[in-house]
Order: sequence, then structure tokens, then C-alpha cells
Amino acid sequence: MDKEILDDLDQGLHGALDAFRRECTKLRTGRAHASLLDSVRVDYYGAETPLNQVATVSVVDPKLLQVKPWERTMCPHIDKAILAANLGLTPSNRGDVVLVPIPAMTGERRKELVKVVKHLAEEAKVSCRNHRRDAIDLLESIEDFPEDDLTRAKKKVQELVDGMAKKIDHAALDKEAEILEV
Repeated sequence: MDKEILDDLDQGLHGALDAFRRECTKLRTGRAHASLLDSVRVDYYGAETPLNQVATVSVVDPKLLQVKPWERTMCPHIDKAILAANLGLTPSNRGDVVLVPIPAMTGERRKELVKVVKHLAEEAKVSCRNHRRDAIDLLESIEDFPEDDLTRAKKKVQELVDGMAKKIDHAALDKEAEILEV
């Protein structure tokens, strides 16, 4: 029973780390990468559709994304969708492709993004602590669970949470270094 609880805890902790990393990829660091446009939804014949399902997004150079729709008629819709996404990007419709230049980041914007990364890391650690609390509550609710085994299981839970907190901190430091890189 305690093995199942620890496995569930481990899955929850990895979920928190994955969510943190996903949120970090949405942050614009001054370099072009296709995942910057993952949150863009395009009006595709009346249905809000993710951009990557109606076009190919590729990196032309470190400061330029190219969006090549599968249907040429989608270019104006893609252009509008990128503007409406409020990503701070200004697309350029070239008829058969949409070019999205990535503006250079200012020092002030870099500092703001570092604060955002720290906030996201703290949210991920709070999620880990919530998983820890839930796991300990489940362990304590097991009837006829020997006290020594309960103590060992709680210690194992804490070790898992501490290890994941270190991974989150490391990922946050990596992202901060990427943001501050000029």
C-alpha cells in the first residue's frame, strides 16, 4: 500500500516539474523557437484550432520564425491570430508564408522574466509540498500500519520532495541563465 502511495507521489512530483518546464518554454527569451506560438489559436473554418495544426512553424534564424500554412488562404487568419495572442510579436504576411520577427529584449524585460521564472518555480515547489501533504495524509490513514514503517515512509516522502525541489531549482537557474544571456 505504501509503495502505491510513493509511486503516486513520484508521478505527481514529476508532473509539477513537467508543468514548470512547459510554462518556462512559453517565456520569450529573445531567441526564436517554434514553441513560442504554441498558445496561438487560429480561426479555421469557424473552429479555434492550434496553429501547429494548420501550419508548419519553423525557425529561419535566431530572430525569425516562419509560419507556412497548409492552405494559402489561412495567412490572414494566422496573422490576426498571432496579433490577438498578445505575445508582443508583430507578424508579416508575405502571401504564402507569415514571418514573425523576434524583437530584442531589453535589460528591464530580462529582469521581469527572471522574476516570472522564480514565481513559476515557487508555484511548482508549492505543488510538490501539496503532493507531500496528501501522501503523508494517506500514509497516516492506513490502519494497522506499524509506527516504524510510517516513520520510514514519511522520510522517503520527504526525500522525494527534496530531490524534486532541487531539480526545479536547477531548471529555474538554467532558464534564468538563458534569459540573462545577451
